[in-house]
Amino acid sequence: MPRNLLLIGGGHSHVEVVRRWGLAPEPGVNVTLVSPDRYTPYSGMLPGYIAGHYGFDDCHIDLDALCAQAGVTRISTSAGKIDFAARIAHCGELPDQPFDILSIDTGSTPLLTNVPGADRYGIAVKPVAQFLEHWAHLREAAQTAPRPLHVILVGAGAAGVEVILAMKYRIDSDKGHAVFTLIGDGPSILGAHPRGVQQRFMSILQDQQIAVRLDTAVERVSAGTLFLRGGETLAFDEVVWVTGAAAPAWPRASGLQTDTAGFIAVDKHLQSLSHPGVFAAGDIASMIDAPRPKSGVYAVRQGPPLAENLRQALRGETLLEYHPQARALALISAGERYAVASYRPLALSGAWVWHWKNRIDNAFMRRYRVAG
Repeated sequence: MPRNLLLIGGGHSHVEVVRRWGLAPEPGVNVTLVSPDRYTPYSGMLPGYIAGHYGFDDCHIDLDALCAQAGVTRISTSAGKIDFAARIAHCGELPDQPFDILSIDTGSTPLLTNVPGADRYGIAVKPVAQFLEHWAHLREAAQTAPRPLHVILVGAGAAGVEVILAMKYRIDSDKGHAVFTLIGDGPSILGAHPRGVQQRFMSILQDQQIAVRLDTAVERVSAGTLFLRGGETLAFDEVVWVTGAAAPAWPRASGLQTDTAGFIAVDKHLQSLSHPGVFAAGDIASMIDAPRPKSGVYAVRQGPPLAENLRQALRGETLLEYHPQARALALISAGERYAVASYRPLALSGAWVWHWKNRIDNAFMRRYRVAG
């Protein structure tokens, strides 16, 4: 009797699972991918797409084409409640999906619940498709508004810095008119990176006339106004949220063991600590014995071991241990074709770093393109 492998979510780890399945299908196994979106954006190239360096197809993986090539069925919906006893995932109005082995790679959600009004006023960078639709309208507004728009980006980590520089570069290239402010609640930008990287980007932001507000916490939001800690207010035309990752509510509600933040707790095999035969990877997962930042770099690296352990689980064989690297090289773009390399205490920068990053990113995307 055929066995069922169910993949929920089309994240970076699952696209590698699908690709590898196409290269070596497992006899007697049906594979289904449940994802509401046909196109998966590659996070490493998203700032370049915002800046206009890439087209849509350059940085999006076509799940329909990839699944068709691999012999995987894709269902265009979101999975809702999971019944682990019956081993069934409920998919709204579509038929329930049975599974023998389940893998979850749905990503995270923006951390907005602690700021009243944040989800109503402004736009979060995730879900990416929703953000990009809003970004197109923002670009148009910057060209037609009677005065420069004030665009505020909340979140001064690597993603926030990359996104605000990309937005500034694109609007300037479009001959639009906008002024930008970057807000961070910590004492520095890029808090997870070496001081040399922080200093380089502070200089870049200053050169681009982007105002930076540090040690600044947003307490609530109303239409056109941020209310800051200490009573100060800040007016805006657009506010973009690139804050830390938050876990969706459903993993904990489904009975899966999670960490304190609500992310699915997994072991060194990327298997759930509470439910054998259930795996998770990417931002939705938390390796309890080896916690790592929520970053696409780690999600990409989890793809191969996840693919192998799903195969081993289907066969009833011993799972392989996955040991994530202690540190990851970060290539952080700066709007134009210029980037900074961050690794341990090192900080290297220049156009050559951007071209290095561009080669790496394009090589990654080529693995998932399906010839038309």
